[in-house]
Amino acid sequence: MDPIMMEFSQHSPVLIVMAPFLLGMAAAAAGWANRKWAFPMAFLGLLSGLIAAIHMLIKTAKGEILVYHMAGWLPPFGIAYRIDTFSALILTAIMAVALINLVASRASAEKDFTEKAPAWYALYVFFVSGLAGMVATEDIFNLYVLLEIASLSAYALIGMGHNRAPFAALNYLLMGTIGASFYLMGVAYIYIATGSLNMTDIAVILQEMGPNPTITMAFALCMTGLLAKMAAFPVHGWLPNAYTFAPDATTNVMAALTTKVSIYIMIRLVLSLFPLSLAFDTGIIADAMVWLATIGIFAGAFMALAQKSFKRMLTYIVVVEVAYMVGGFWLGNRAGMTGAMLHILNDAAMTLCVFMAVANIRARRGADAFSDLKGLFQTMPFSMGALVISGLAIIGIPPTCGFFSKWYLISGGIEAGHWGFVIALLSASIINAILFFKVFEIAFFEVPAETFGQNSREHESDHHTHHGLPSLAMAEARISMLIPLIIMALTLLALGFMTGGIVNLFIDPAIPGQVL
Repeated sequence: MDPIMMEFSQHSPVLIVMAPFLLGMAAAAAGWANRKWAFPMAFLGLLSGLIAAIHMLIKTAKGEILVYHMAGWLPPFGIAYRIDTFSALILTAIMAVALINLVASRASAEKDFTEKAPAWYALYVFFVSGLAGMVATEDIFNLYVLLEIASLSAYALIGMGHNRAPFAALNYLLMGTIGASFYLMGVAYIYIATGSLNMTDIAVILQEMGPNPTITMAFALCMTGLLAKMAAFPVHGWLPNAYTFAPDATTNVMAALTTKVSIYIMIRLVLSLFPLSLAFDTGIIADAMVWLATIGIFAGAFMALAQKSFKRMLTYIVVVEVAYMVGGFWLGNRAGMTGAMLHILNDAAMTLCVFMAVANIRARRGADAFSDLKGLFQTMPFSMGALVISGLAIIGIPPTCGFFSKWYLISGGIEAGHWGFVIALLSASIINAILFFKVFEIAFFEVPAETFGQNSREHESDHHTHHGLPSLAMAEARISMLIPLIIMALTLLALGFMTGGIVNLFIDPAIPGQVL
């Protein structure tokens, strides 16, 4: 192997965090030197992370487990990064989603933030670096540090919006701090009981230790903190306002990634750190979590029905999707866990696609109330086509990816005998169908009474037009926003066809053999 490639292979678990982070700092510095360099620095940072993630995805698919020791210090004294098949899959999803949204959001970011655009690019990359580090690290305290890097960046990204965005960011900060504090207290209890912060080392100690009330308390604290960070019902209150009032460029990436990474951390702690018996043997904890998720599915779905804004409606669908994954994992069987883990990937793609479609609509119409959606199939056919695909995926219609993860979740619920969860899944799918087909009906059959107004006239100058071209083409979103959206829509179909390979190569190996 070429020495450079060998070096890259060896350091890729840390490069996926440090390369974007350092180039994010370069993007911030560009604000003082030359603002035009901010976007290229952010783009290169995320591209380098994506290359590292794909490299690790290929390596782990061949059966390798990648471990990197920071500064050469071995655990439990040093910080280790560990990449297995599932973490490599999630890292690839994080970097791909972030890169695609960065490209799609460049125009709106430059317009919305003007001289603050370099700061937004830097915060964006810091946020993604923090999420990637949370997935890669094997140190439970380092995970907390990276969680705070991602969270602080997220608060600032939301706060850069207008109107009620700063207040929504403050609300998120309060809830996020409470969640992080619970997790940190859990880490403290673990350290008191084991004297270690390395996940592999702690797992061995806990197996030898047996039942311990200190570890039970640590487990409860960590799970409570993560439920708040992932906006699981009933501690979801920060999410709708945060995602509704944040700038579209920020909402797209946060809605796609934030809750999913928190769910990944929950899954990783249960499967790789704490004894499985602590979570599933008594059945009390698992049953409580499944029923909480079941209630959350119904609550989120009915709250989505009550909304008059398309974007806000989608924020409650995110709450429902979180409940799918939480409930599916806590079913405790292989089908349920497979569905939850697969849905992390699928939902990241579906959520990005649908929010990008809404961003395109808001860019052209200047609003997203249902009354503003009239005639969109005639004026924005490509954006609406992508919206249809993403809507069908969220409903769970084959061959989109959403169907296959829901199939695993429903199979897991039937196998576990949790009929309430199964009914909730099916009911939510019906409600999602009602929600999206309501949008499709308005956009296809109803005609706007007025012209698009000043917002549309301003955007028309952004497109290259020629005499003889129909006004239909002039009404579409910018090409820089449209192409990434179409790529994501096609990805939803591709992920559906690749489900078997994804499950066999990357998800099955990550589920312990004792889970049936």
